[in-house]
Amino acid sequence: MSDQIKSIVEKLNKEPFKKNYNLITFDSLESMQLLQLLNDVLGEIDPKHVVDIREEMPEQTAKRMLSLLGILKYKPPGSITDLSTFRQGLVIGSKPVIHPVLHWLLQRTNELKKRAYLARFLIKLEVPTEFLQDDPVADTNKQYEDLMEAFKNLHKECEQLKTSGFSTAEIRRDITAMEEEKDQLIKRVERLKKRVETVQNHQRMLEIARQLRVEKEREESLAQQKQEQKNQLFHAEQRLQRVQLQLKDMQHAVVDSKPESLMKRLEEEIKFNSYLCSEKFPRELESKKQSLYFLQKVVSEPAMGQSDLNELETKINGVNAQINQLIEKRMMKYEPIDSKFSMYRQQASIISRKKEAKAEELQAAKEEMSSMEKQMLQKANQARELDGTEVLKGDEFKRYVNKLRSKNTFYKKKRQEIAEITAEYGILQRTEELLKQRHEAIQQQLQAIEDKKGISGYSYTQEELERVSAAKSEMDEMKGRTLDNMSEMVKKLNAMVADKKSSLAPIIKELRQLRQNCQELTQECDEKKVQYDSCAAGLESNRSTLEQEVKGLREECIQEESCYHHTNCMKKNLEIQLQRAKDEMKTYVSPDPQDRRKAIREQYTRMILEQENLGKKLREKQKAVRESHGPNMKQAKMWRDFEQLMECKRECFLKQQNQTSVGQVIQEGGEDRLVL
Repeated sequence: MSDQIKSIVEKLNKEPFKKNYNLITFDSLESMQLLQLLNDVLGEIDPKHVVDIREEMPEQTAKRMLSLLGILKYKPPGSITDLSTFRQGLVIGSKPVIHPVLHWLLQRTNELKKRAYLARFLIKLEVPTEFLQDDPVADTNKQYEDLMEAFKNLHKECEQLKTSGFSTAEIRRDITAMEEEKDQLIKRVERLKKRVETVQNHQRMLEIARQLRVEKEREESLAQQKQEQKNQLFHAEQRLQRVQLQLKDMQHAVVDSKPESLMKRLEEEIKFNSYLCSEKFPRELESKKQSLYFLQKVVSEPAMGQSDLNELETKINGVNAQINQLIEKRMMKYEPIDSKFSMYRQQASIISRKKEAKAEELQAAKEEMSSMEKQMLQKANQARELDGTEVLKGDEFKRYVNKLRSKNTFYKKKRQEIAEITAEYGILQRTEELLKQRHEAIQQQLQAIEDKKGISGYSYTQEELERVSAAKSEMDEMKGRTLDNMSEMVKKLNAMVADKKSSLAPIIKELRQLRQNCQELTQECDEKKVQYDSCAAGLESNRSTLEQEVKGLREECIQEESCYHHTNCMKKNLEIQLQRAKDEMKTYVSPDPQDRRKAIREQYTRMILEQENLGKKLREKQKAVRESHGPNMKQAKMWRDFEQLMECKRECFLKQQNQTSVGQVIQEGGEDRLVL
């Protein structure tokens, strides 16, 4: 409690409360002051609760605080489990009730502010069903629910933006920087326009530059279309390879196969798929739903501390122990009845576990086979992309190695040539630098001459025009080449598509026949499945009725057994009491005095006599004390007076002795003076 109060005082002395409390002043607060302090903290969390509690009734205050604490999901501590006790303590301002509430609120103020804000918009108003029959009310309620969902989505987006790292200050700085860049660019464009206006035919030059930009954009779009067509061609080739592999698998499956084997294989697949759909997947779905329900329940509850977790663990251990005891009792009760079926149950459980294990192994094998097929296709495509051919084997691989050796020698020669070219490139680069320096000096001289003649910028404009015309001619050549290449590529693609169609025509015919066979088999399978479902439904209904009858009989048997055990225990208790009564009568009637003394009646009579004798003695003692009380009190008073008298005499004696000693000293001093 001291740590709790210390943390409460620390939080109240900080922003936004600033109460300036210490442990003594906080502990000395009265009930009304504590309630007002709790109301202030609740008002900080939800501004609607900023009120003076002296202006409202205590019941209204308690109701308002309890409603807000319920919204904030506050749970009273273990010592205040009764809600009425908690409500009463909240009304009267009890410290054991208000201190834990304050500690809980101050530890998580920001979180509770958010929860209170969301509760204003997310607590759904319950409309009675008879009112929802009215169309305007139903439409308004639906609009209200839609707005609530929209608010949830907007709040989630807002939280994501807050936690994403973007701040409004950074965005504003970016906007101001972009506006400054925009102003700079506008100024540069205006300066360039002013410079170009002095040049002849500037409008024609601008039009040429615009056409150049348009052609560049068109070139980029054409390159993008070319890349998309390449991707489409690659995907079409991959689909063709997959279809060819499927066709090969189907051809291998059809070769040397009979309708009986195909039917058997289909029946096995149907059984496996029906097992997955009817038993495995529903069981897994049910377990996932149950785990999701428990997780949602855990999330909806408030945060727990270590003490709560320990308490839950102890409860779980106790419940598990009770379950184990009940299972043992049940096994002891029903062991003779279930002994006949235990062996069959064990066998059924073993078979079901084996079945589940084999189904999981089959599913894993299928997934592994599909992944291996994908890897095989990827490796084949990579090999085809690298060299354009399939994987080499035997003599082809040897020829490929010889070819690589010849290429290696050729590579070494070219590498030597590249080294010579790089050396020559260094020399040319140095000469280029010298020529650039000379060109810059000549340009400066030319600029000075143009300034003298009054035609500054003429050489720069001429160079720009020459460069633009050269770039336009290059672009025209590139466009011509790209168009030619694209037309050739389209022709090749059309030819390849025609070849693929002609090669796939017989395969498609065979595939149609196989599809017809598959449709017939699926129809027959559906009919069989309907028959199976009807038969299974009938058996399931019979089984459920039998199970209900067995359950009712077992419950009756349990009730009868409990009644039997209860009556048996009562009978044993009565027999024991009867035997004790018989033994008592026997000992009481016995002629032997020793046996009579052992009787309970004799023992109690002796005890009664002893207590009566003791009472007589105590009464006589009390009488003697009462009679001697007065004289004893007088004697005690006389002794106290005597003690006071003796004390007074002692004090008088001491005073007299002191006076005689002083007189002797004075007398001795006078005699000394006379002698002198």
